[in-house]
Amino acid sequence: MTGPNETEVKIRIGDASAASERLRSQGFTESVPRLFESNTIYDTVEGRLKESGMLLRLRRVGNKAVITWKGPEIPSAHKSRPEIETTVGSHQELHRILDVIGFHPVFSYQKYRTEFQRQGASGVVTLDETPIGNFLELEGDGDWIDATAASLGFSASDYILQSYARLYVADCESRGATPSHMLFAPDGQIPKADRLNGSR
Repeated sequence: MTGPNETEVKIRIGDASAASERLRSQGFTESVPRLFESNTIYDTVEGRLKESGMLLRLRRVGNKAVITWKGPEIPSAHKSRPEIETTVGSHQELHRILDVIGFHPVFSYQKYRTEFQRQGASGVVTLDETPIGNFLELEGDGDWIDATAASLGFSASDYILQSYARLYVADCESRGATPSHMLFAPDGQIPKADRLNGSR
């Protein structure tokens, strides 16, 4: 279980291999190998969690399932919000429980994630490959985020504080596409177009 607050930024990058080499040149090593993640956000029919600035996410990664609650964002130069997260025994059974108590899938997204850490440092850098591009995610305290970003050649002007759901909707708008889910198509490149009511 993690908490109480998550502080992070995203940074859009180009080639994932080049970003991985840049991290290694700065003393980072791969702490969690590249894994496929499937994420589903849940809410009530009325959108009660969204209206309250909260998020409920069920993630499947490898053979593990993780449930995460995130609270309203805290105004900051970095994205910061309360977070409670823990593993669960069965992704399918928890999905059934959430459905029974009135929480239904509203948005699904996929990515490949590789995790990096530097010895003696408290923060974590993840390399995310998504259907809308590649991103680094820096998670730690604000000073660590700023110092690490600078060491990798980035500045605060490169920080992205939006969620993947918001980035996906913006990407769809830029392409004149109808938002649905941020999923890889069979060729691994293009999001599927299976629209889901209430996606955000």
